[in-house]
Amino acid sequence: MVLSRWFASANKINIHTNALASKIKQDPYYRFQSDLEIEIGAQLGIKIDVNIASVDDWLRLPGISITQARSLVEIINSGINFLCLEDLAAALGVSVLKIQSWQPILYFAYYADDSFHAPAKVNPNNATLNQLIKIPNLSQDIAQQILIDRESNGKYRHIADLQKRLNLTPDFAYHLMNYFQFSN
Repeated sequence: MVLSRWFASANKINIHTNALASKIKQDPYYRFQSDLEIEIGAQLGIKIDVNIASVDDWLRLPGISITQARSLVEIINSGINFLCLEDLAAALGVSVLKIQSWQPILYFAYYADDSFHAPAKVNPNNATLNQLIKIPNLSQDIAQQILIDRESNGKYRHIADLQKRLNLTPDFAYHLMNYFQFSN
């Protein structure tokens, strides 16, 4: 009798775990709610590369706020790389124990400054012509337009603002998004 209850209980756990795994597989932006879900995600091969993670990537983790996620992206965009869980905890101002459950899906890779994965970021609100023309596929004409428009109409708020003001194609704006970092 005890053995049959144990098998029934184990079967319910397997069904629940399989249902969670299916749910996680079907949603690439699934927001993990528990350590169990993180473990399942890790078993499914889900990884968050901390040094190129977006705000949406960070928000997948349980217990992280939008403010913390934005702060981590800002740190990464400033050129600082996280090398281990301790670095991440220090950046968040929390104990390593508080975020240790995230470890199975975090991936700590290092990218050189000239890497495709970590291109140098330029602020179009204070960039010089020489800085702008170093961006791949950004012609000198468009670089000059950026400077002229900035002088005439003020600073750019974000990539969509720049795209609209310069009448850029969505594809080209998407390309520039990887090279621009907007701040005042």
